[in-house]
Amino acid sequence: MIRTRQFVNTVIVIDDGSLDMTSIIAEHADAEVIRLSKNHGKAYAVLRGFDRARQLNADIVIMLDGDGQHHPEEIPSIIAPILKDDADLVIGSRFLKNENSIPFYRKVGQKTLDTFTKFASSYKSTDSQSGFRALNAKALNCFTIEPSGYDIESVMISYLSDKGFRIVEVPIDVNYEVPHKHKKNFFSHGMAVLSNLVGIIGYRRPLISFGMPGLILMLFGFYMGIWAITDYTANKVFPYSLTAVAGVFLVIGLMFLNTALILNSLVQLMQHSPKK
Repeated sequence: MIRTRQFVNTVIVIDDGSLDMTSIIAEHADAEVIRLSKNHGKAYAVLRGFDRARQLNADIVIMLDGDGQHHPEEIPSIIAPILKDDADLVIGSRFLKNENSIPFYRKVGQKTLDTFTKFASSYKSTDSQSGFRALNAKALNCFTIEPSGYDIESVMISYLSDKGFRIVEVPIDVNYEVPHKHKKNFFSHGMAVLSNLVGIIGYRRPLISFGMPGLILMLFGFYMGIWAITDYTANKVFPYSLTAVAGVFLVIGLMFLNTALILNSLVQLMQHSPKK
């Protein structure tokens, strides 16, 4: 907090129902502390900080994880694109600099979440889960939705990119050898984010979430049907099992495709309906 204070006017610390001395230490470091009575999760905590930033009429808001992994000395490079009016949201990417220092399992997990975030938005991020980022006042005032849990980073990209906000990434360093790491292990955290992303994709891109599985199921059904016909031609015995399996996959695949087309039509209708 002391290192951060030299680069900003106000440091806001969200004490999300912690049982340690977070709030006391933060106040001694001249930070403004917002105490939550119980643990609500990262998204809720960050949004309460955003609420306070709006009250202060902040021109730029910087998100910074409180576990010591990020370097406050990189704040000037994070806010530089906003100051130049080249971006509305700036993401500090760990994969644009010293990628070899990132553990392999984290690379795999992050790239998986990056891919799903791309499907859920119109922006291709190299580090969609980075908690080191900055927003200008316009993006801050627009981002008023209430994501839950730990998926705020992906939701922010999806929401702001769909609204036409400019997103830029800059390279950052990261320190994983910190004494107080994330209270949720990496796998459970990643699965929680991934499940929410699947829900977003299902809502925004039904042709991908329902259409692709439906097409795969139908192709498998066709394959099983051809196998049944070939088997019947060769042995002159009707293959009841193969035929039943082929029929089941074809019907389920067709149902998925129909669902995808209906949902896609509804999405298109909602997107092009006049705003009141």
